[in-house]
Amino acid sequence: MYFRCKNCGGNAVYSPERHGMYCPYCESEESGERAEGQTASLTVCPNCGGEVEVQEHTSATQCPYCDSYLIFNERVEGRYAPQMMIPFQMGKETCKQSLRDKFKKCLFAPTDFLSEARLNGMQGYYVPYWFYDYDTACFFQGEGTKIKVWRSGDKEYTETSFYDINRSMDIHFEKIPVDASEQMPDDVMDLIAPFQYGQMVNFDPKYMSGFYGEKYNMEADAVETRAKSLMKADAEKLLRESYAGYSAVKTVQQDVRVKGARTTYGLLPVWKYIYRYKDQEYPFYVNGQTGKIVGTAPFSNGKFMAYVGTLWACLTAMLALLQVLLGLL
Repeated sequence: MYFRCKNCGGNAVYSPERHGMYCPYCESEESGERAEGQTASLTVCPNCGGEVEVQEHTSATQCPYCDSYLIFNERVEGRYAPQMMIPFQMGKETCKQSLRDKFKKCLFAPTDFLSEARLNGMQGYYVPYWFYDYDTACFFQGEGTKIKVWRSGDKEYTETSFYDINRSMDIHFEKIPVDASEQMPDDVMDLIAPFQYGQMVNFDPKYMSGFYGEKYNMEADAVETRAKSLMKADAEKLLRESYAGYSAVKTVQQDVRVKGARTTYGLLPVWKYIYRYKDQEYPFYVNGQTGKIVGTAPFSNGKFMAYVGTLWACLTAMLALLQVLLGLL
């Protein structure tokens, strides 16, 4: 499928800035209507007739001939139908400016690192995620120590008290996110969080028009270990906070037990920018909702040496001038 403008027939896309469908050809808003087309892995673009080859897990892509954005029905429906999604809240121009603001003080980054031509290659992706809800029973048993020190005259006194600690908490965890994409690095997807789930909506393919997308590559059971690890870490943190105030705590027994679980499938927005420099790729990821950036700027040895050379030349000139002035005195 793709979305055609009712006014001019051009490809209508979802605009994060306008929070609605937009036609970049006639600039009309909310004019997009769904149009069906072939959806095989090697498909014919319904707009221009060109053959578009897609990867195994691609659910949305762009025609290389007419630039129309295509969404593949069989990869967003049936067993692959997302239940929910967060539409892009940041457009491409806003995202480009965020990258410039974050890295503008990197003096030794290559000159074209944040150039308009390079940043135009940035692409928006809807990344598949599994979301896990857990009802848990959490228990902690331990021994707490409190140490009190005071002085009386010339003597220092220390009093050590021991306490039994018992905590029992029922904790509900909602929407623990784990990405289901083999293309996206797990550690980066963890760092790009959190997302604000208050802006989550029911899935609608119109939000995918203008962006790239994937269906889930991994089943929910295959990645649940990561979700349980995140849940357990948060549960243990909440337990620790409940017995704060002791000088030291010795754990006797601790347990986090899952009483109930629920899994849902959805899509989250991520901008991706890849900068290639000296046969090496420097990927940058931007949370398409909050603008959080993950990535490290490249380092240009040539720019650094030019800076050092300029600094050395300035210092040499200053010393020479100082010698001349001293000679005149």
